[in-house]
Amino acid sequence: MADIQASILGTAPADYAGDVSADEAWRVLGKDQNALLVDVRTAAEWAFVGVPDLSSLNKEALCIEWQTYPSMEMNAAFVNEVERVLERAGRGAETNLFMICRSGARSRSAATALSAAGFKAAYNVVGGFEGDLDEERHRGRSNGWKASGLPWRQS
Repeated sequence: MADIQASILGTAPADYAGDVSADEAWRVLGKDQNALLVDVRTAAEWAFVGVPDLSSLNKEALCIEWQTYPSMEMNAAFVNEVERVLERAGRGAETNLFMICRSGARSRSAATALSAAGFKAAYNVVGGFEGDLDEERHRGRSNGWKASGLPWRQS
């Protein structure tokens, strides 16, 4: 989607589509009915920290672990799991995919892996769900999904 390119934060890296803010991901998720948010955190994080709430967009975040808890071993099936979801939904490699994790590191790795597998629009949500630590060493206040005031829910 060309309008995402104009809003990428900084220069697009060579190994994935680029970094976008949580607000930009939300905007595109609302505008592009095929766009998906892939939450790559662990099942423990989804259960205890919360998940993005896309219900007002008539969507749900896809929860697919990049690393499995508690070992934090790489989920070797990650790319295949995303491919299966897209195939079942009748979507292809051009689908806008927004990867989100706690603060943006695992989601960057996930976007890179999907891009290497042929996905054309795998983006990293900068700041992730909880964002960076603030001056009091707390998350959720300085950047990311929660700090942007975007909807989320706890399970």
